[in-house]
Amino acid sequence: MKLSGQGKGTGLGLAISHQIIVDKHHGQINCSSTLGKGTKFIMNLPSSYS
Repeated sequence: MKLSGQGKGTGLGLAISHQIIVDKHHGQINCSSTLGKGTKFIMNLPSSYS
């Protein structure tokens, strides 16, 4: 999914996602990439943390 055209946007999406998911909610972001097919990001949030 793309929200802005190619070459447009701020380029901050993953950095902001990392702050929210990892830093604030203690989750994880993983990615896998296949040449010619694209990249998949998997975001996991804990159901609870202490």
